[in-house]
Amino acid sequence: MSILAQHKYPLSPKHDVYTCLSPCLRTRVHCLATTTTTTTTKPRPNLDQLVIEPQLIPSQTLVTSPPSRPILNDPSLRSTWAHRAWVASGCTTVMISLAKSIMGAAESHMWLEPILESLVGYILADLGFGVYHWGIDNYGNAFQGHHKWPWTITRRQFANNLHALPRAVTFTVLPMDLASNDPIFLAFVGVCSGCIMFSQQFHAWAHTTKSRLPALVIALQDMGLLLSRSQHADHHRSPYNNNYCIVSGVWNEFLDKQQAFEALEMIVFFKLGVRPRSWSEPSSDWTEEIETSSRITAH
Repeated sequence: MSILAQHKYPLSPKHDVYTCLSPCLRTRVHCLATTTTTTTTKPRPNLDQLVIEPQLIPSQTLVTSPPSRPILNDPSLRSTWAHRAWVASGCTTVMISLAKSIMGAAESHMWLEPILESLVGYILADLGFGVYHWGIDNYGNAFQGHHKWPWTITRRQFANNLHALPRAVTFTVLPMDLASNDPIFLAFVGVCSGCIMFSQQFHAWAHTTKSRLPALVIALQDMGLLLSRSQHADHHRSPYNNNYCIVSGVWNEFLDKQQAFEALEMIVFFKLGVRPRSWSEPSSDWTEEIETSSRITAH
């Protein structure tokens, strides 16, 4: 009966069970039929049962290999001629901005506006570099080494510590210097770019003991015009998610109270699925080691 049923009521390719009628018994019988074939067909997925699960990029993917322990007289801390050339280029670019601003202000007898714009540039430089610092700490590759051995920044030679920022200033600010003669605009550009360019030196001074700092730097730190050692110390304590601004630090208290960087982290997480490092438990690969002779590897 099943054979006759297969000829009279062929199987649907979408079903394994079908209904056939027997002309003698006039009853409805449910028959199971199996078919065999010599060709292998790929099973068709049931789209209704597919579940799409979003996969978030874990924070571990942002962490590179553990940083190597610093050594005394490490060549990577020394300035090269290329470093010095970029610092000279950046300083020249900033000086062009300031010189053109001063000359333009003198010719137009307009001093108040350029001075005010210089102040705005100084304030915004602290904010701008704070955002940059937050980004590289949480999503970049510069976090581990500095946070594990923060004192190494005081061992870097001047041009070695600064060279990356003057290079960026040269490419971005020099075209503005050549295109504009506005003393107000150039005052803002010169002061803002100059503060950003030297921010790494301000950062290094914030890691240096007062006994090793020039008197002028100590005075500027005490006045709050430059980032101080005590103000920056909180940035190197768990949970490592505050005090990112390192020019003067004037924005740190406001941004931390408003949880501005936490809000940015939530935006990045929900848009890109990337967790910042500050959400993870501190790792031994980047928690601070105190500077002692026993912990420094010598040649």
